[in-house]
Amino acid sequence: MAWTTALGSALDPVWELLLDDASGITDVVSPLPLRNADAAVVPGVPLDSPASHRQHELTRTTLSRALADAGIEPDDPALVPVLGTSYGAHLDQAETASLSQWSAAAAGDAGLTAEPVTVTTACSAGSDAILTGLALLQEGAAELCVCGGADVLTLGKRLGHSRLGTMSPDGLRAFDTRHNGTVLGEGAAFLVLEPAARARARGARPRGVLAGAASSNDAASAVAPDPSGANVVLAVERALRTAHITPADVSVVNAHGSGTPVNDDVEARAYARLFAEVPSPPVVFATKGAFGHTLGATGAIEAVAVLQALATSMAPPVHGLREPIPQLGLPVPARQPMKIDQGYGISVTLGFGGFNTCLVLQGPGSATP
Repeated sequence: MAWTTALGSALDPVWELLLDDASGITDVVSPLPLRNADAAVVPGVPLDSPASHRQHELTRTTLSRALADAGIEPDDPALVPVLGTSYGAHLDQAETASLSQWSAAAAGDAGLTAEPVTVTTACSAGSDAILTGLALLQEGAAELCVCGGADVLTLGKRLGHSRLGTMSPDGLRAFDTRHNGTVLGEGAAFLVLEPAARARARGARPRGVLAGAASSNDAASAVAPDPSGANVVLAVERALRTAHITPADVSVVNAHGSGTPVNDDVEARAYARLFAEVPSPPVVFATKGAFGHTLGATGAIEAVAVLQALATSMAPPVHGLREPIPQLGLPVPARQPMKIDQGYGISVTLGFGGFNTCLVLQGPGSATP
């Protein structure tokens, strides 16, 4: 697996920064007035480059690093890429008329030979790409996939969230009583998926197990979630069933944690309901205060974060959290990391259009025969 974030791209050093409560959010100059000029930008790809070029480079380089980490050659004929984004460069550059053109170009330049499956389900696109890869493997339609998402910060997206009122005027504070909106970011993450038997046969050292995945849709609004949280519960319950586990088996939850009062409330109510009968409830953490809201990349970045949490038995602090909202009612780290028990981790993403996706993951020890 590999990620590219506002805090860097190396897996373990970025994880250490997360555990230290670091944040890559900073002031980013805008030629037009915004509700907040803060954003999270990845280093190494100049922000003044065309958005389509930045999307291409984020995807190509992160994809290549994920394949190298897995010991897979990009031209392996068995390899199927499943790549997700929200809008990529589409809102800001007229020539990006196709929402799949970017993925085909980036995969080709990374040396992959198969045409990508392209997923665009708003902020759940990265998670849905991983879910799709799992489905392809389970149904025998593929034997090896590289899945994830990439998304870039653009003025169009910043203006859109300013006008929608979803952008915070003064900072992203997920699950805090002072939460008042999100802050945008950019990044990419990709994970290589293959059946355990295939991994063992080639001597791979897996970073974890994707034990299950599922989704639901609110069908309530183009931009607002169903306030009851019932469909978040449905997605998680479905995912747990695919993994053949119960809520009591979950030790850590990577929440969507966008920082908007509506989304935080929906998630908090859903988790409180899901784990109400669990004697030792899971630790809940969120990474958007560190990485910004990376839109179509967020689900893949957060899947990597869950695997890192399981590998280290630690959940990083939720950046900006000082006083958790009372409806959450679960352990959540503030200022300092929190130890987590052995078990399963889940990553939950919520996207515009009512998309809810849950991935169920196990740590690297579970991947050993």
